Amino acid sequence: MLPSQEASKIYHDNYMRNSRTIGVLWAIFTICFATINVVVFIQPYWIGDSVSTPHAGYFGLFHYCVGDGNSNRELICQGTFSDFSSIPSGAFKAASFFVLLSMVLILSCIACMALFFFCNTATVYKTCAWMQLLCAVCLVLGCLIFPDGWDAEVIRDMCGEETGKYTLGNCSVRWTYILAIIGILDALILSFLAFVLGNRQRDFIHDEIKAENKDLAVSRIEIRAKDPRFGVQQFP
Repeated sequence: MLPSQEASKIYHDNYMRNSRTIGVLWAIFTICFATINVVVFIQPYWIGDSVSTPHAGYFGLFHYCVGDGNSNRELICQGTFSDFSSIPSGAFKAASFFVLLSMVLILSCIACMALFFFCNTATVYKTCAWMQLLCAVCLVLGCLIFPDGWDAEVIRDMCGEETGKYTLGNCSVRWTYILAIIGILDALILSFLAFVLGNRQRDFIHDEIKAENKDLAVSRIEIRAKDPRFGVQQFP
């Protein structure tokens, strides 16, 4: 084996080992992000009551629970995604749609990981990267649109008269909203990493092909140099 071939093999082995490790971590964190996305969509704790509100309650994208006014412990829950008319605000409906779309995209991204066994690795990474980027965009839209519905009557009844669009009044932001913002950052980082892995994989394949062609050319030159049919035979 030629020295250049040995160096290329060592580089190839090291690259594949590191690439697999980073790829596995990327896949694990993608699954974790998908879990976050599902929780953000389902859990009704985007905003909620505080010590200043007249009664207890909390609101999600489409499901909400508020006190009946007689007891702070007894909550009346309403709203389902299957019945859009039960969602208290048009902004909540739009936010629900975008967060749902984000969830579908990230679950589709996980399904696309099976293509690593059948398709070009760089292509799969870039496909997943675009899906994760779109997922982040949908989450951003959901988080930006959701506060536009804070002026709904049922929210004003609980959070006070000062409550309005992008003004929460006496209520407070809950953990699910914060988790959604963290999910946006997570999706952007995962998308960037997938783009990097895809580009490195493509560049590595190109470099490997060039190295193989170079080694093949060198081998042919050496064969020609040693074969007397390709040169003038010298006699002592």
